[in-house]
Amino acid sequence: MADIGFEASAAGAGVDFACEAALAVTVGVSHDIKEVEPVWRRLSAIGVASPGQSFDFIRLWTYSLAIPVDEQVYVVASLGGRPAALLPLHRRRGLFAVYSWFPGSHVGAGAPLVDARLLATLSPERRAGFWRTVLGALDGDMAYLPGIPQLPETPAGLFDGLGRALPVETLYRARFSSWQEADTTQRSKSRRKHDRQHTDKLNALGAVSFETIEGDHPEAAAVLEEMFRQRARRFEEMGIANPFEAADIARFYRATIDRSTGVRVMLNVLRVNGEIVAVRYNIVEGDRLFCLISSMSDNPRLQGGSPGKQCLLRVMETVFEDGYRVFDMGAGFTDEKRHWCNDLIPLSNHYAPLSPAGAVTVTCLLGWQAVRAKIKSNPRLLRLFKTVRGRLGRKAASATEDAA
Repeated sequence: MADIGFEASAAGAGVDFACEAALAVTVGVSHDIKEVEPVWRRLSAIGVASPGQSFDFIRLWTYSLAIPVDEQVYVVASLGGRPAALLPLHRRRGLFAVYSWFPGSHVGAGAPLVDARLLATLSPERRAGFWRTVLGALDGDMAYLPGIPQLPETPAGLFDGLGRALPVETLYRARFSSWQEADTTQRSKSRRKHDRQHTDKLNALGAVSFETIEGDHPEAAAVLEEMFRQRARRFEEMGIANPFEAADIARFYRATIDRSTGVRVMLNVLRVNGEIVAVRYNIVEGDRLFCLISSMSDNPRLQGGSPGKQCLLRVMETVFEDGYRVFDMGAGFTDEKRHWCNDLIPLSNHYAPLSPAGAVTVTCLLGWQAVRAKIKSNPRLLRLFKTVRGRLGRKAASATEDAA
């Protein structure tokens, strides 16, 4: 795909049309992340919904995973010469050429960086046309853009026209001005009683301590390694693949604790008698905290004290008092999210065919998503699915051991 530069005119790229207020749309494509950095930082200063929209996070991701330059695609679209949207995309080659977000499921959501106020000046029809023009600059088979949130602060229908949208998940956030507000809003009398009981059980096991450390803390690397050990044991127990065991992925997360990368990591650590029993790994973006990974010890002696829940309780008691206003716990329902999150944001996957082969693929993917939705909505089918998945995972692990 030719690099036309992000200041190129749409007329040169063959993707021009006139919008309201005589705003012409210009679209450019670059493979150089440094080239689009000024636009990226300008748009992200408006606010990011995910670490996947952070320039420093994605720059480190592409470096750590050694993603070839020609697979890095940065699309910038402007209205009247003013940047309106930037899409950081990984062009993956296989049977088909597919564009998607770089970090995939490692972050809770993904979306183009946008100037929402500028796009809101367009009528729904023109805005849909704007996104079709953006997609028209891509050379491949399809764009698969998962986890796009419908944020309450952005206009409804902001991403209409960016392929076909399918509601899939919910993004869970705790949004409070203080611990007192979170406590009053989210904890019932029975919830407080349960928390006290778990606290008492954990305290009975020894000296309990909780701390929050920055990524550049001397102990951060050791905490990170223990967190990965705890997660690996949990994935093995569940019979599912460990998303952190690949060497390049592990390299990325280890690199994030180096503040010189521009990525800011915060680790919440719960200990009993000095032993790490629970960890939460967060990315800091302004007054927002994004929890990407959590872990806890599988030591049976500790389970009565619920170290994972106790760690989260202490996070909630401190995070808002430390000046953060949003604590993002990611997508997918869990008990802890039900207990603490008051901001539930719908997520949609967007599928955009770019070729006849892509159109067939999109149809198949949408069909599979419909099947998944039925499984998730039916408790009996969901239990059966998890049982089969677990057995297949154990068989695969057994086969690997036999081969070794």
